[in-house]
Amino acid sequence: MDEATLSAGGNLRLGRRVMDRLDALAAYTSEAPALTRLYLTPEHAAAAARVRGWMEEAGLATEIDAAGNVVGRKAGGRDDAPILLLGSHIDTVRDGGRYDGNLGVVAAIEAVAALDGPLPFAIEVIAFGDEEGVRFPVTLTGSRAVAGTLDAAHFEAADRDGVTLGAALAAFGGDPVAARALGRAPGRVAAYVEIHIEQGPVLEAEGLPVGIVTAIAGATRLEVVVTGMAGHAGTVPMALRRDAGAAAAEMVIAVEAVARERPEIVATVGRIEFGPGAVNVVPGRAVFTVDLRSPDDGRRTAALADVGERIAAIAARRGVGVESRVFYSEAAAPCHPALIDALSGAVERIGVPPRRLVSGAGHDGLAMIALCPIGMVFVRCAGGISHNPAEAIEVEDADAAVRVLIEFLRAFDPARLRAAASDGGSADASRLRK
Repeated sequence: MDEATLSAGGNLRLGRRVMDRLDALAAYTSEAPALTRLYLTPEHAAAAARVRGWMEEAGLATEIDAAGNVVGRKAGGRDDAPILLLGSHIDTVRDGGRYDGNLGVVAAIEAVAALDGPLPFAIEVIAFGDEEGVRFPVTLTGSRAVAGTLDAAHFEAADRDGVTLGAALAAFGGDPVAARALGRAPGRVAAYVEIHIEQGPVLEAEGLPVGIVTAIAGATRLEVVVTGMAGHAGTVPMALRRDAGAAAAEMVIAVEAVARERPEIVATVGRIEFGPGAVNVVPGRAVFTVDLRSPDDGRRTAALADVGERIAAIAARRGVGVESRVFYSEAAAPCHPALIDALSGAVERIGVPPRRLVSGAGHDGLAMIALCPIGMVFVRCAGGISHNPAEAIEVEDADAAVRVLIEFLRAFDPARLRAAASDGGSADASRLRK
């Protein structure tokens, strides 16, 4: 492809193609005009077919695998060449945006299409089918399949109509048994790299089109149940109350305080309910959730313990009971230092200061890190809004993201990444450059 086209002063051809294709993908929805495309639905099948066609136009050999992922392959210079995995997901939340996930798939296709001549590594562009976990109460099905970490119980998860994931996959044309055998050989896969919208406000606030992710935060989610004594709102004196609602409110503030006092911690109480829920009754029961995240698992564990201690102290002082249970826990996924450096170098080469930042949201890299080193590039999004129809990016930023990926691919050397890994991941960007 002509260098002027790829330059910052070019005609944004790459960005315009990406935006046009993302607009086209948005037509595949079950709830028009809202964008809702869930795993293993007819809309997913139609979008997968469209993506597969674009991969073939880019010269890739394609398939839809046993887990419903769309895979496009570009051969390396030899049969046993190491493999670089690129991509993201094409499922959405209900009434979501058109850039979350989909951008990474389309950008990867465009970047690979722009490459000329043989490479010392093979490339697989993958459009994962299920990152969001909306239809079934499990997540990362496609990336877990590629990483080789799916178990049989995963396919027993059922949607709200009682259809199991295994049955839906079979109806889609996939195969639960074969899906569990999709895991790539770790020795062949060099790395996984993903382009994704930031889903946060940092890049926009700093006036930057792209940034380099240093880690995907780990997360722990709790359900906390507070038990007090329900009573008449007019007749129970304040000093004699065992108000579960007031206790829970104080606990919510304590959760926030833990996060404010500790570095690299965010905590959210996203749901709270009082019972019996009458305007003239002192709450006898309260239930709330806690979502605690950090890119550092040690800090997350310490913060979780602090939350537990503060909640217990509040309960004891107020004379209420409290129980909590963890219903979700996912370790942090640090991006490989050598990939961070190499992507930073690619960002610099397109004329952008390399801003590094943490991803507070989960991504397919959470699964892929079990297979290989991971790297990510974030793209600025308007207002940091995501999982929302208002989700938006600029054509200039889409263009910049593709150019970063092209720069990275042109310089990527799997052998030097392996050397960096054997050195403990401390190598700088030059170790991944030819």
